[in-house]
Formats: sequence, structure tokens, C-alpha cells
Amino acid sequence: MKLEFRGKAMDNYQNSSVMIIDHSRLLREGLRQIMAGTSFSVLYEFPSLEAALDAPLEGGAPQLILLEWLPRENEDNPVTRLRERLPDARVIAFGDTLSKQQMVQALRAGASGYLLKDMSLDALIQSLRLVLMGEVVFPTELAAHLVTGSFSVDTAAERLGINGFGATLSERELQILKCLINGYPNKIIARQLSITEGTVKVHLKGLLKKIHVQNRTQAAIWALDHGIRHNDGAEA
Repeated sequence: MKLEFRGKAMDNYQNSSVMIIDHSRLLREGLRQIMAGTSFSVLYEFPSLEAALDAPLEGGAPQLILLEWLPRENEDNPVTRLRERLPDARVIAFGDTLSKQQMVQALRAGASGYLLKDMSLDALIQSLRLVLMGEVVFPTELAAHLVTGSFSVDTAAERLGINGFGATLSERELQILKCLINGYPNKIIARQLSITEGTVKVHLKGLLKKIHVQNRTQAAIWALDHGIRHNDGAEA
């Protein structure tokens, strides 16, 4: 499984604490053993969201939370509930299958990513490091569905709070949007466009404000919604 990464190169993280919420004891124990040989350590593991919300966290708040994604109708979003108790922790929805609707719900509630349980260990560790850097990770299948039209972009845009219709973009802003769809970090965008990283940041800030989105991921989805395709961008 491939992932869509947004942002900077990875730094080294040592002893980053993780909470796992999953009904499967086998999965929880497996992740604990696997992460024992990495820079991540499982500080807590719970079989349900309710157990995690009720338990005393004597070891302190975790930095990352891997949350089994089982939202149910007529219930509060589980990401929202976790963030209310642990506002500084980054939550990653962890699912068995790619559900576009659930993925949008998770990101909308403030999740830092949506991952599938069949991913490789290397991809998982790489994803966790990116999330610690403040980036958002999700399967590349999302972009594919958006491009082919098999996923309702209007629904995704609505739930993510993306409006921005009628925004007039400059040629430079359009170039940056194409780079964002390709997943390029600021350093690569600067090299592609022959400008400085500082200039990229200035344009990016103005772009996000103009199309009324909050981050790079939402900007990429907005671009796809408006007919801007990743294969229109420059090659890295």
C-alpha cells in the first residue's frame, strides 16, 4: 500500500509514545512488539474508545493515538472525543478497508491521517514520523478516486469545509497547487519553480487564505475538485 505524504523530510524521533485503541488483542500486542524495535513505544493499549476515555493515564499523555475506525451513526465522532480529552495528541484513524466517507469524517474531525491495517511496518513508521512533524497522511487511493470521479468530491469538499468556489488564482498559485497535488514539500516546490522556500511559504499562505482551506491536504483536494490534475505538474 502506498501513502500520500505532505511536507518536509523526516527527522529522527526517539521514544515517541503511542496509544493503540483496537478491539483485537492480537493486533495490539503485535504492534507493541513490532514498535519495541523502533523509535516508538506503546504506552497504552485499549480494546475500545470508552476504555481509553475512562482510564487514568498515569504515564502521561501519548504523542500519537492509533484509533481503530469504527464510527457509528448517531454517535459523536470518536476523533472529536479523543481530542477533547487529549488535545495535544495526534490521532490517526486506523481502518480495515478504505472507506472514503469515513476517511473524510476522520480528517474533518481533526485526525492527522487515515491508514489501513494492511500496510507495511516501514510505511507505518514513516507515516508516524510525518504525523509527528504536523503532516497529514492518507492512502493514495483517495487521490485516484478524486481524479477518476468515483468518489464524490463535492461531498468531500463539503465535509472538509472546503468552499473557495470562484477564487481567482495567479499563475504562480496554480503552479503551487499542482505541486501540492503531487505531494511535493516546500523545498522541491522551490526548486521546481526556481524561487526560494521563503517565497513558497508566502505564496502558500496566501493561497490557503484565498481558497478558504486550512492546510495542504485540503488545498490538494480543492484543486482536484476544480479540475486541476496532478499530472499537469512538473516532475520532481
